[in-house]
Amino acid sequence: MKDKLENNSLPSFKQSHKVLFLLCLTTAFCMLSAALSGCGYTTRSMLYGKYSTIYITPFLNKVDVTQESYSANKYRIYRPMLETDITKKVINRYLFDGNLKPVKEAQADLVLKGELVEYRKDPLSYDESSENITEYRINIYVNLSLWDQKENKLVWEEKNFNGNYSYFTTFAPANISKGNNSESGAVTKAVEDLARRIVERTVEQW
Repeated sequence: MKDKLENNSLPSFKQSHKVLFLLCLTTAFCMLSAALSGCGYTTRSMLYGKYSTIYITPFLNKVDVTQESYSANKYRIYRPMLETDITKKVINRYLFDGNLKPVKEAQADLVLKGELVEYRKDPLSYDESSENITEYRINIYVNLSLWDQKENKLVWEEKNFNGNYSYFTTFAPANISKGNNSESGAVTKAVEDLARRIVERTVEQW
């Protein structure tokens, strides 16, 4: 009779052991998920916890063409109204990203300040026979600072932050350029690249 009772209790013991194992496994998984979240893998939720709005101060054009070093370099160029295009693209990129909502300055948790400091059109490749430039890269450099408006403190600062885009000239072979030979189009793409990087830099801070 005793042996029969012991045999009947054996499945119950195994079942309890299985439940305990599953419980431990679930607990370990939850702890791992929490640890990963704390290490920055859930950027969006952490960002929303502290900041939700941002004001983008209109970018200033600090390109000084009167400097001798600037005018002596033929690849450093002054492009009027480029700072206005940058401001618009950055605002649109924040709207597209959705992590931070662009608002008026008085309502903002964060304030982004930016200065256009350099615009360059650097040659990348040449035609071997004629030495004509076949490819340029548009480089746009800005100085950035992000401020916590409520605490009136600097969150981060970047100097010579870059956005760029390459394009081919009319001297490039047709099978290489594939219609990508417009400087104005390349400038637009470079500004878009800059705006994307600025938003990513802001969001990935958390």
